[in-house]
Amino acid sequence: MYSSGFSIEGLGFEKSTPIQQNPFDRLFELFKELITHTSGDFDEAIDWLKKLDQEYDLTDSDYTIEDFIGDLLKNNFIAPVKGKGDLIHAFQMTPKTEKILRQHALNQIFGNLEKSHSGNHRTKFKGDSSEDSGESRPYQFGDSIGRILLTESLKNAHIRSGHPSFDIRQEDLVVSEDFFFTQMSTVLMIDISHSMILYGEDRITPAKKVAMALAELIKTRYPKDHLEILVFGNDAWPIELKDLPYLRVGPYHTNTVAGLQLAMELLQKRKNTNKQIFMITDGKPSCLKLAQGHYYKNSVGLDDQILQKCYQKAIEAKRLKIRITTFMIATDPYLRKFIQQFTQLNKGKAFYTGLDQLGKMIFEDYDANRKTSLGT
Repeated sequence: MYSSGFSIEGLGFEKSTPIQQNPFDRLFELFKELITHTSGDFDEAIDWLKKLDQEYDLTDSDYTIEDFIGDLLKNNFIAPVKGKGDLIHAFQMTPKTEKILRQHALNQIFGNLEKSHSGNHRTKFKGDSSEDSGESRPYQFGDSIGRILLTESLKNAHIRSGHPSFDIRQEDLVVSEDFFFTQMSTVLMIDISHSMILYGEDRITPAKKVAMALAELIKTRYPKDHLEILVFGNDAWPIELKDLPYLRVGPYHTNTVAGLQLAMELLQKRKNTNKQIFMITDGKPSCLKLAQGHYYKNSVGLDDQILQKCYQKAIEAKRLKIRITTFMIATDPYLRKFIQQFTQLNKGKAFYTGLDQLGKMIFEDYDANRKTSLGT
C-alpha cells in the first residue's frame, strides 16, 4: 500500500472540542475524512477512528464504535463482503456512501457556491441554444424583431416626446439580451506518481477531494457538461467516478506525455466546441514510453528529451483548441520555468498553489469567461 502517514491533528480536533448531541453524526463526519484518506479501506479507517476515540473520548458506554459500525450497516453506508460459507470477513462502501463523499468534498471546497437553476455556462461563443437573460439593451441594426420589448420601447417614446401623440423611433427601441448556452467537455488529470506522498506530505488526498468535488459540481450545477477523469504515473488510464474515493498513488514516475495524449484522445471524441484539460501534478515529468514498449525514466533534474515531448503535446493541444490549465503543487524555480514554457506554448493557464487553495482556483478557472452576454 502506498500512502503517507496520517496525523490526527490534521483534522483540527482539540481536547476541548465539544461532543455533538448526536454521536453518530460526529463520528460520521470523521469517518468521511478517514475513509477518503485510506482510499476506501474500511478496516484502516475504523482503526484510525478508534485511535481518535482513545485520545478525544468521542464515545461512551451508551454509544460505542461497534454501535457506530452497526448504524453504518443498518443505514446502507457499508455492505458486508462475504467469503466462503457466506461468512462476513470485511465491509466495503456502498454507492450511497461514494455519493456522500463527493457531496462532502463539494461542500468543503465549493461550499460558498449558489446552485444554478439553469445548469449551463453562459458564453459569447458557440452553443446549442439561447435564453432571455432578463436584461435589455438598445436596439441595433440586424436584431430580430421578435426580441423587441414593446412596453419598454413605448415607454421610451412617450418620455422622449412628452405628449400623448408620439411616434416611435429607432432610438426608442430596446431588445432583450440573450445568452448562448454552451457545453464544456473537461478531462481532469490526476498525478498518482510516488512523489504525491513523499517527504511526509499527503498530496493525493486533497487532489482526490478536488476531483470528487469537481465531479459533483458538474453533475449538480452544470448537468449538460461532460467530465472524464484519468490518472497518470508510468502510463495513463481513465477511471470512473465511482473509483475516485479508492484512488491511491503507486511506485510510479510521472509520464505527463501519456496523460496528455490520453486526455486529447478522450476530448476528440466529443462533438462540442469547448474543451479543456485540468492537470493536477506536484512533480516534474520524468518518464516516457518508447515506441519499443520500453520506458525511459530520469528522475534527476529536467530531462530535455522528456521536456520536448511535453512541449509537443502542448502545441498539439493548442492546434486542437484544447486549453490546458496546470495546477502545480510545487514552487521549485526550475519546475515553474518548465510550466511557464509549457503554458506559453499552449496559451493555457498555470497556477502554483498550496493544497488549501487548490479547489477554489479550479472552480474559478472552470467558471471563468462563461458569463459574457452576446454582442460584448
